[in-house]
Amino acid sequence: MFIVSSYTLAVVFCVVTMLCWGSWGNTQKLASKSWRYELYYWDYIIGILLFSLLIGFTLGSFGDKGVPFLENLSQVSQLGVISALAGGIIFNAANILLTAAVSISGLAIAWPIGLGIALVLGVLLNYFVLNDVNKGDPLLLFLGVAFVLLSVICNGLATGKNAGKSGRGLNKKGLTFTIVSGFLMGMFYPFVAYAMDLVNFETPEPGKATPYVAFFLCALGAFLSNFIFNTIAMRHPVSGEPVTYKQYFSGKFPTHLVGILGGCVWGLGTVFSYISSGKAGASISYALGQGSPMIAAMWGIFIWKEFKGGNKTVNAFLTAMFISFVLGLALIVMAGN
Repeated sequence: MFIVSSYTLAVVFCVVTMLCWGSWGNTQKLASKSWRYELYYWDYIIGILLFSLLIGFTLGSFGDKGVPFLENLSQVSQLGVISALAGGIIFNAANILLTAAVSISGLAIAWPIGLGIALVLGVLLNYFVLNDVNKGDPLLLFLGVAFVLLSVICNGLATGKNAGKSGRGLNKKGLTFTIVSGFLMGMFYPFVAYAMDLVNFETPEPGKATPYVAFFLCALGAFLSNFIFNTIAMRHPVSGEPVTYKQYFSGKFPTHLVGILGGCVWGLGTVFSYISSGKAGASISYALGQGSPMIAAMWGIFIWKEFKGGNKTVNAFLTAMFISFVLGLALIVMAGN
Protein backbone atom coordinates (compact mmCIF):
# COMPACT_ATOMS: atom_id res chain seq x y z
CA MET A 1 0.00 0.00 0.00
CA PHE A 2 1.08 3.61 -0.38
CA ILE A 3 2.70 5.11 2.73
CA VAL A 4 3.89 8.70 3.20
CA SER A 5 7.63 8.54 3.81
CA SER A 6 8.54 12.12 4.80
CA TYR A 7 7.19 15.01 6.85
CA THR A 8 7.33 17.32 3.81
CA LEU A 9 5.09 15.01 1.78
CA ALA A 10 2.78 14.67 4.78
CA VAL A 11 2.38 18.46 4.90
CA VAL A 12 1.59 18.50 1.17
CA PHE A 13 -1.10 15.87 1.77
CA CYS A 14 -2.49 17.95 4.65
CA VAL A 15 -2.74 20.96 2.32
CA VAL A 16 -4.67 18.77 -0.14
CA THR A 17 -6.96 17.83 2.76
CA MET A 18 -7.58 21.50 3.48
CA LEU A 19 -8.30 22.20 -0.19
CA CYS A 20 -10.74 19.28 -0.44
CA TRP A 21 -12.56 19.98 2.83
CA GLY A 22 -12.94 23.61 1.78
CA SER A 23 -14.03 22.84 -1.79
CA TRP A 24 -16.58 20.02 -1.72
CA GLY A 25 -19.32 22.53 -0.86
CA ASN A 26 -19.04 23.93 -4.39
CA THR A 27 -20.80 20.81 -5.66
CA GLN A 28 -23.68 21.49 -3.29
CA LYS A 29 -23.85 25.04 -4.60
CA LEU A 30 -24.03 23.71 -8.17
CA ALA A 31 -26.70 21.14 -7.33
CA SER A 32 -28.84 23.51 -5.24
CA LYS A 33 -30.18 25.24 -8.34
CA SER A 34 -32.46 22.26 -8.98
CA TRP A 35 -31.87 19.83 -6.10
CA ARG A 36 -32.76 20.04 -2.41
CA TYR A 37 -29.87 19.64 0.02
CA GLU A 38 -31.40 16.55 1.66
CA LEU A 39 -31.44 14.80 -1.73
CA TYR A 40 -27.96 16.01 -2.63
CA TYR A 41 -26.69 14.71 0.71
CA TRP A 42 -27.53 11.12 -0.20
CA ASP A 43 -25.33 11.33 -3.29
CA TYR A 44 -22.61 13.00 -1.21
CA ILE A 45 -22.57 10.15 1.34
CA ILE A 46 -22.67 7.51 -1.41
CA GLY A 47 -19.73 9.26 -3.07
CA ILE A 48 -17.71 9.03 0.16
CA LEU A 49 -18.42 5.29 0.49
CA LEU A 50 -17.60 4.54 -3.17
CA PHE A 51 -14.38 6.53 -2.95
CA SER A 52 -13.33 4.70 0.21
CA LEU A 53 -13.59 1.40 -1.69
CA LEU A 54 -11.79 2.80 -4.73
CA ILE A 55 -8.87 4.13 -2.69
CA GLY A 56 -8.77 0.95 -0.59
CA PHE A 57 -8.40 -1.34 -3.60
CA THR A 58 -5.83 0.94 -5.29
CA LEU A 59 -3.47 2.89 -3.03
CA GLY A 60 -4.49 0.72 -0.09
CA SER A 61 -3.56 -2.53 -1.87
CA PHE A 62 -0.83 -1.79 -4.42
CA GLY A 63 2.91 -1.96 -3.71
CA ASP A 64 5.19 -4.04 -1.51
CA LYS A 65 4.87 -2.03 1.72
CA GLY A 66 2.21 -2.39 4.34
CA VAL A 67 -0.77 -4.73 4.64
CA PRO A 68 -3.25 -4.93 1.70
CA PHE A 69 -6.74 -3.51 2.22
CA LEU A 70 -8.76 -6.74 2.51
CA GLU A 71 -6.13 -8.52 4.58
CA ASN A 72 -6.01 -5.69 7.08
CA LEU A 73 -9.80 -5.33 7.15
CA SER A 74 -10.18 -9.00 8.11
CA GLN A 75 -8.00 -8.66 11.23
CA VAL A 76 -9.14 -5.33 12.71
CA SER A 77 -10.31 -5.82 16.28
CA GLN A 78 -13.94 -5.44 17.27
CA LEU A 79 -13.05 -2.33 19.28
CA GLY A 80 -11.27 -0.83 16.26
CA VAL A 81 -14.24 -1.48 13.98
CA ILE A 82 -16.67 0.04 16.47
CA SER A 83 -14.45 3.09 17.00
CA ALA A 84 -14.07 3.83 13.27
CA LEU A 85 -17.78 3.23 12.59
CA ALA A 86 -18.63 5.53 15.47
CA GLY A 87 -16.39 8.20 13.97
CA GLY A 88 -18.38 8.05 10.73
CA ILE A 89 -21.70 8.21 12.57
CA ILE A 90 -20.52 11.19 14.61
CA PHE A 91 -19.26 12.99 11.50
CA ASN A 92 -22.56 12.46 9.72
CA ALA A 93 -24.60 13.78 12.65
CA ALA A 94 -22.29 16.82 12.93
CA ASN A 95 -22.48 17.60 9.22
CA ILE A 96 -26.28 17.46 9.09
CA LEU A 97 -26.64 19.57 12.25
CA LEU A 98 -24.21 22.17 10.88
CA THR A 99 -26.23 22.40 7.69
CA ALA A 100 -29.42 22.88 9.71
CA ALA A 101 -27.70 25.59 11.77
CA VAL A 102 -26.61 27.39 8.60
CA SER A 103 -30.18 27.35 7.27
CA ILE A 104 -31.44 28.88 10.54
CA SER A 105 -28.74 31.37 11.51
CA GLY A 106 -26.80 31.83 8.29
CA LEU A 107 -23.31 30.84 7.20
CA ALA A 108 -21.68 33.87 8.84
CA ILE A 109 -22.75 32.79 12.32
CA ALA A 110 -22.94 28.99 12.23
CA TRP A 111 -19.77 28.28 10.23
CA PRO A 112 -17.18 30.11 12.39
CA ILE A 113 -18.73 29.04 15.71
CA GLY A 114 -19.25 25.39 14.73
CA LEU A 115 -15.92 24.84 13.01
CA GLY A 116 -14.10 26.97 15.57
CA ILE A 117 -15.28 24.62 18.32
CA ALA A 118 -14.40 21.61 16.14
CA LEU A 119 -10.89 22.91 15.48
CA VAL A 120 -10.01 23.52 19.13
CA LEU A 121 -11.67 20.37 20.51
CA GLY A 122 -10.31 18.13 17.74
CA VAL A 123 -6.71 19.25 18.23
CA LEU A 124 -6.98 18.92 22.03
CA LEU A 125 -8.39 15.39 21.78
CA ASN A 126 -5.88 14.29 19.15
CA TYR A 127 -2.98 15.72 21.14
CA PHE A 128 -3.81 14.56 24.65
CA VAL A 129 -5.83 11.35 24.12
CA LEU A 130 -4.24 9.50 21.19
CA ASN A 131 -0.99 7.57 21.55
CA ASP A 132 0.69 9.68 18.87
CA VAL A 133 4.50 9.98 18.90
CA ASN A 134 4.43 12.75 16.27
CA LYS A 135 2.46 15.30 18.27
CA GLY A 136 4.76 18.24 17.51
CA ASP A 137 5.84 21.23 19.58
CA PRO A 138 2.84 22.18 21.77
CA LEU A 139 3.61 25.93 21.88
CA LEU A 140 3.86 26.30 18.10
CA LEU A 141 0.93 23.95 17.48
CA PHE A 142 -1.55 25.67 19.78
CA LEU A 143 -0.36 29.13 18.79
CA GLY A 144 -0.95 28.14 15.17
CA VAL A 145 -4.39 26.80 16.05
CA ALA A 146 -5.18 30.12 17.74
CA PHE A 147 -4.27 32.06 14.56
CA VAL A 148 -6.34 29.71 12.37
CA LEU A 149 -9.24 30.12 14.78
CA LEU A 150 -8.83 33.90 14.57
CA SER A 151 -8.95 33.68 10.77
CA VAL A 152 -12.20 31.66 10.98
CA ILE A 153 -13.69 34.36 13.23
CA CYS A 154 -12.59 37.11 10.81
CA ASN A 155 -14.17 35.13 7.98
CA GLY A 156 -17.45 35.01 9.89
CA LEU A 157 -17.34 38.72 10.71
CA ALA A 158 -16.63 39.62 7.08
CA THR A 159 -19.48 37.42 5.88
CA GLY A 160 -21.82 38.88 8.51
CA LYS A 161 -20.99 42.47 7.55
CA ASN A 162 -21.38 41.64 3.86
CA ALA A 163 -24.76 39.96 4.35
CA GLY A 164 -26.08 42.01 7.24
CA LYS A 165 -29.49 42.47 5.59
CA SER A 166 -30.27 38.77 5.50
CA GLY A 167 -32.53 39.07 8.54
CA ARG A 168 -31.16 35.90 10.14
CA GLY A 169 -29.58 35.83 13.55
CA LEU A 170 -28.39 33.58 16.34
CA ASN A 171 -31.61 32.23 17.87
CA LYS A 172 -31.76 29.50 20.50
CA LYS A 173 -32.31 26.61 18.09
CA GLY A 174 -29.59 27.79 15.72
CA LEU A 175 -27.12 28.23 18.59
CA THR A 176 -27.92 24.76 19.96
CA PHE A 177 -27.44 23.08 16.57
CA THR A 178 -24.19 25.01 16.02
CA ILE A 179 -22.62 24.14 19.38
CA VAL A 180 -23.62 20.46 19.25
CA SER A 181 -22.35 20.22 15.67
CA GLY A 182 -19.01 21.78 16.63
CA PHE A 183 -18.46 19.35 19.50
CA LEU A 184 -19.39 16.36 17.36
CA MET A 185 -17.21 17.51 14.44
CA GLY A 186 -14.27 17.84 16.82
CA MET A 187 -14.82 14.28 18.10
CA PHE A 188 -15.17 12.27 14.90
CA TYR A 189 -11.50 12.37 13.81
CA PRO A 190 -10.02 10.96 17.07
CA PHE A 191 -12.50 8.05 16.98
CA VAL A 192 -11.26 7.01 13.53
CA ALA A 193 -7.60 7.68 14.36
CA TYR A 194 -7.94 5.52 17.48
CA ALA A 195 -8.60 2.50 15.27
CA MET A 196 -5.21 2.99 13.54
CA ASP A 197 -1.65 2.25 14.63
CA LEU A 198 -0.31 5.82 14.39
CA VAL A 199 3.23 4.65 15.19
CA ASN A 200 3.70 2.17 12.35
CA PHE A 201 1.53 2.11 9.23
CA GLU A 202 3.77 -0.42 7.43
CA THR A 203 3.38 -3.20 10.01
CA PRO A 204 0.48 -2.11 12.21
CA GLU A 205 -0.09 -3.68 15.60
CA PRO A 206 -2.42 -6.72 15.42
CA GLY A 207 -6.03 -5.59 15.57
CA LYS A 208 -5.20 -2.08 14.32
CA ALA A 209 -6.33 -0.64 10.97
CA THR A 210 -4.38 0.99 8.19
CA PRO A 211 -5.56 4.49 7.18
CA TYR A 212 -7.39 3.01 4.18
CA VAL A 213 -9.38 0.51 6.24
CA ALA A 214 -10.11 3.09 8.96
CA PHE A 215 -11.43 5.50 6.32
CA PHE A 216 -13.63 2.81 4.76
CA LEU A 217 -15.15 1.95 8.15
CA CYS A 218 -15.72 5.66 8.80
CA ALA A 219 -17.48 6.00 5.42
CA LEU A 220 -19.55 2.90 6.14
CA GLY A 221 -20.65 4.34 9.49
CA ALA A 222 -21.68 7.60 7.80
CA PHE A 223 -23.61 5.71 5.10
CA LEU A 224 -25.51 3.44 7.50
CA SER A 225 -26.39 6.28 9.86
CA ASN A 226 -27.68 8.33 6.94
CA PHE A 227 -30.75 6.09 6.74
CA ILE A 228 -31.71 7.51 10.12
CA PHE A 229 -30.30 11.05 10.14
CA ASN A 230 -31.12 12.08 6.60
CA THR A 231 -34.51 10.38 6.61
CA ILE A 232 -35.41 12.55 9.61
CA ALA A 233 -34.05 15.62 7.79
CA MET A 234 -36.10 14.76 4.70
CA ARG A 235 -39.33 14.32 6.63
CA HIS A 236 -38.79 17.23 9.03
CA PRO A 237 -36.67 19.82 7.18
CA VAL A 238 -35.62 22.96 9.00
CA SER A 239 -36.86 24.98 6.04
CA GLY A 240 -39.03 24.14 3.04
CA GLU A 241 -41.43 21.29 2.40
CA PRO A 242 -40.60 17.64 3.19
CA VAL A 243 -38.95 15.65 0.40
CA THR A 244 -39.37 11.97 -0.45
CA TYR A 245 -37.25 9.09 -1.72
CA LYS A 246 -39.42 9.07 -4.84
CA GLN A 247 -38.07 12.55 -5.61
CA TYR A 248 -34.54 11.29 -5.08
CA PHE A 249 -34.87 8.36 -7.47
CA SER A 250 -36.51 10.58 -10.08
CA GLY A 251 -33.46 12.85 -10.15
CA LYS A 252 -31.38 13.12 -13.31
CA PHE A 253 -28.14 11.15 -13.53
CA PRO A 254 -25.89 14.23 -13.99
CA THR A 255 -27.43 15.75 -10.85
CA HIS A 256 -26.61 12.60 -8.87
CA LEU A 257 -23.06 12.70 -10.22
CA VAL A 258 -22.54 16.20 -8.82
CA GLY A 259 -23.26 14.98 -5.30
CA ILE A 260 -21.12 11.87 -5.74
CA LEU A 261 -18.28 14.10 -6.90
CA GLY A 262 -18.68 16.18 -3.73
CA GLY A 263 -18.36 13.02 -1.63
CA CYS A 264 -15.26 11.94 -3.54
CA VAL A 265 -13.63 15.34 -3.00
CA TRP A 266 -14.30 15.22 0.76
CA GLY A 267 -13.17 11.58 0.82
CA LEU A 268 -9.87 12.36 -0.90
CA GLY A 269 -9.12 15.04 1.66
CA THR A 270 -10.03 12.79 4.57
CA VAL A 271 -8.01 9.74 3.52
CA PHE A 272 -5.01 12.00 2.78
CA SER A 273 -5.33 13.39 6.29
CA TYR A 274 -5.22 9.90 7.79
CA ILE A 275 -2.35 8.83 5.52
CA SER A 276 -0.31 11.89 6.50
CA SER A 277 -0.94 11.43 10.24
CA GLY A 278 1.72 8.72 10.34
CA LYS A 279 4.45 11.31 9.73
CA ALA A 280 2.83 14.61 10.71
CA GLY A 281 0.83 13.32 13.66
CA ALA A 282 -2.94 13.29 14.08
CA SER A 283 -2.97 16.69 15.82
CA ILE A 284 -1.12 18.51 13.04
CA SER A 285 -2.98 16.67 10.25
CA TYR A 286 -6.34 17.63 11.71
CA ALA A 287 -5.30 21.21 12.49
CA LEU A 288 -4.09 21.83 8.94
CA GLY A 289 -7.20 20.27 7.43
CA GLN A 290 -9.47 22.48 9.53
CA GLY A 291 -8.15 25.53 7.72
CA SER A 292 -10.85 24.57 5.21
CA PRO A 293 -13.16 27.54 5.97
CA MET A 294 -10.50 29.81 4.49
CA ILE A 295 -10.47 27.77 1.30
CA ALA A 296 -14.26 28.04 1.15
CA ALA A 297 -13.91 31.79 1.69
CA MET A 298 -11.45 32.01 -1.21
CA TRP A 299 -13.94 30.25 -3.47
CA GLY A 300 -16.55 32.74 -2.36
CA ILE A 301 -14.28 35.72 -2.97
CA PHE A 302 -12.60 34.83 -6.25
CA ILE A 303 -15.04 32.46 -8.01
CA TRP A 304 -18.55 33.12 -6.69
CA LYS A 305 -17.89 36.87 -6.14
CA GLU A 306 -19.80 36.75 -2.84
CA PHE A 307 -17.89 39.73 -1.41
CA LYS A 308 -18.13 41.92 -4.51
CA GLY A 309 -18.85 45.51 -3.51
CA GLY A 310 -17.90 44.97 0.13
CA ASN A 311 -17.08 48.07 2.18
CA LYS A 312 -13.79 48.92 3.90
CA THR A 313 -14.75 47.05 7.06
CA VAL A 314 -15.44 43.85 5.12
CA ASN A 315 -12.14 44.18 3.24
CA ALA A 316 -10.29 44.78 6.52
CA PHE A 317 -11.72 41.58 8.02
CA LEU A 318 -10.82 39.64 4.86
CA THR A 319 -7.26 40.95 4.99
CA ALA A 320 -6.96 40.01 8.67
CA MET A 321 -8.41 36.60 7.82
CA PHE A 322 -5.76 35.82 5.21
CA ILE A 323 -2.87 37.12 7.35
CA SER A 324 -3.99 35.11 10.40
CA PHE A 325 -4.55 32.05 8.22
CA VAL A 326 -1.06 32.12 6.70
CA LEU A 327 0.59 32.72 10.09
CA GLY A 328 -1.41 29.90 11.65
CA LEU A 329 -0.52 27.41 8.92
CA ALA A 330 3.16 28.35 9.10
CA LEU A 331 3.26 27.81 12.88
CA ILE A 332 1.45 24.46 12.64
CA VAL A 333 3.88 23.23 9.96
CA MET A 334 6.85 24.42 12.05
CA ALA A 335 5.44 22.56 15.08
CA GLY A 336 6.16 19.24 13.40
CA ASN A 337 9.75 19.92 12.39
